Amino acid sequence: MPAMRLALPVTLSLALLGPATLAQTAPAPATPATSTPAKSSASAATNRGVSALAVEVGSVVKGRLLDCPASLKLSVNAVCLYVQTPAATLRPLVKGKLAARAGDWKTTGKTSALLVKDTPANFVLLSALNDKETLVVVDTAPTAKAAAPVKVAAPAGIVRGQPYVLGSDLVGVVKVTALGGGKYRLSNADQGTLTVTVGARAAQTDAGAVELPLAPATDGKNLIFPISGLRALGCTTTPNGGVLTVACGSDSVGLKPIVF
Repeated sequence: MPAMRLALPVTLSLALLGPATLAQTAPAPATPATSTPAKSSASAATNRGVSALAVEVGSVVKGRLLDCPASLKLSVNAVCLYVQTPAATLRPLVKGKLAARAGDWKTTGKTSALLVKDTPANFVLLSALNDKETLVVVDTAPTAKAAAPVKVAAPAGIVRGQPYVLGSDLVGVVKVTALGGGKYRLSNADQGTLTVTVGARAAQTDAGAVELPLAPATDGKNLIFPISGLRALGCTTTPNGGVLTVACGSDSVGLKPIVF
């Protein structure tokens, strides 16, 4: 099973909390006679996975249940235990109990986090309150939110789904010259010239007026020319794997069309 990476926000913000802050939430040290190991008496809000994991962890850490500090910003499923054992001693005990389900401890300062490969994933977190006391947290692992797909705005006049090419990508085959006013001249030593206007299908060749299949466009800096319009200059296009070979007279170049 591939290793699972721990994606907890700033190690659940615990790295920002000093032992003194956490100690305010811990109960006063109890005598052995009154200390009670954690049982399956987790909050009613706790889900089964976290509750079961808390029982497993509680069986080896021998801690006492307490309310989780609100400052830790845990989920409603979280279970917190106060343990009178150093964190360094607890780490191998917890990892040994969970065996292959446990990943590797990730330690930041006095806080250690362990991802547990349950479905869904949970985690165990140890925060050293001092040299002898530890706050143990069991909770569900946060899931990363999928980034919203980035929508690329198509320049005005573009027909979506149709292949285009930047004028600069035609270097070596077609020379593109900006004439101003949205006009461009495309020229090839063997095929002559083609004068086009952004947003207009009407064009002019050495032989006379022609109409392009699609109008050229621009992003404000570059000519965005429809691949199909290259035929007006006598050029041919041939698919070649993931690229397109554009040939004009004796010159050719491979390029990747742009499809909006």
